[in-house]
Amino acid sequence: MIYLGIDPGLDGAVAAVGGAFGPAVYDTPTMTVAGSDGSKKRVYAISRMAEILSPYRGVAGDLLVLIENVHAMPGQGVRSMFSMGYGLGLWEGLLAGLGLPFERVTPQRWKKLMLDGQGKDKDASRFKAQALFPKAELHLKKHDGRAEALLIAEYGRRTRGN
Repeated sequence: MIYLGIDPGLDGAVAAVGGAFGPAVYDTPTMTVAGSDGSKKRVYAISRMAEILSPYRGVAGDLLVLIENVHAMPGQGVRSMFSMGYGLGLWEGLLAGLGLPFERVTPQRWKKLMLDGQGKDKDASRFKAQALFPKAELHLKKHDGRAEALLIAEYGRRTRGN
């Protein structure tokens, strides 16, 4: 059985554990575009997102994708909240379009199991993922999205029993 974990943010990632595919980690593909005011901004590279997921179509019967069910929190800006929801919707649309089975999992649920007795912040996720997946490239602080995607996938493996 293969489990994919998705941290749907712009700085997120997709990770696979189990089967011949794992562990494997892919940063969320993004590109920089010019805004209407001449500024530059990062956006999701949707076709590259689909390329990451496409190889998993052939294993759909032995695959489960868990995607973090992001939600707004007090103090977050409107742009940040919109971007998180937009990313979640993009990933879910791609998964549905490719016929890949998926479930949402709240951060509270997967962190309760995977980070039990530790902090719940991004560094705690990175340290735990490094311990579980020592060959994964997680040494930089910016790799927290990779770490969380790995932990979401591992949460799926542990709770589904394969």
